[in-house]
Amino acid sequence: MNAQVAGNFLPIVEITDRSTDGRTMPFKCRAEDGHLYYVKGRSATHESLICEWMAGHLAARMGLNLPRVAIATAPAGLVRLHPEGRELGTGPVFASRAVEGLSWITYASKSRVPLPMRRDILVFDWWVHNADRTLTETGGNPNLLFNAESGDLVVIDHNLAFDAEFDETTFFQTHIFGDEWNPLCQDLVEMANYQARLSEVLADSWDTAWATVPSEWIFHDDERTIPVNFDEPACKTLLARCAHQDFWRLA
Repeated sequence: MNAQVAGNFLPIVEITDRSTDGRTMPFKCRAEDGHLYYVKGRSATHESLICEWMAGHLAARMGLNLPRVAIATAPAGLVRLHPEGRELGTGPVFASRAVEGLSWITYASKSRVPLPMRRDILVFDWWVHNADRTLTETGGNPNLLFNAESGDLVVIDHNLAFDAEFDETTFFQTHIFGDEWNPLCQDLVEMANYQARLSEVLADSWDTAWATVPSEWIFHDDERTIPVNFDEPACKTLLARCAHQDFWRLA
């Protein structure tokens, strides 16, 4: 059973706003550390919160630039005062620190992202089966914040990682950096480097992160009688394919 010591949760002290972006419409909250966070709670599924937490740990360990993430809680009195507070809830919630000064990356500016960073993001999303980083000439949802002048890029939103219905053809057609795959697969040294990096990330991060998933997220109901549909062993098996050459082969 997973457990998280309550004292390790980040306390929320103010609910300032609610985003109209995305299906979960996260709340914007100020935490006890003084920073603003985008917070997903009861309006998101527990499965998606687990995906955010687990994929976020892997991405950070791989070296991708993510905002600080935390498991947070809001006091019942604060939740009751907000007209939509019920959709936040008082249980453990997923919080991602707000990033200022960046905007959504555009199709025209994607080539300004350094090649190693483009490849890291593509390989990571392929590894965790995250198809939610789309951008083509006709639009999309890249979940990347970028400043073309400074080159700062921040990776966000992994609630759709470990997708059981992942379609590899669609993934490469729509991923913002999908056109980097074929050149990468012609570089044997880079492929070997990625396999070593991903294997190390998996060994270092997965079990540690899984141990910190709040037990409340493992169940649909407050009575903890209905487990969520998150198959931890299957996800770990999916990630373990990085150690094999088949990782680079498409079906």
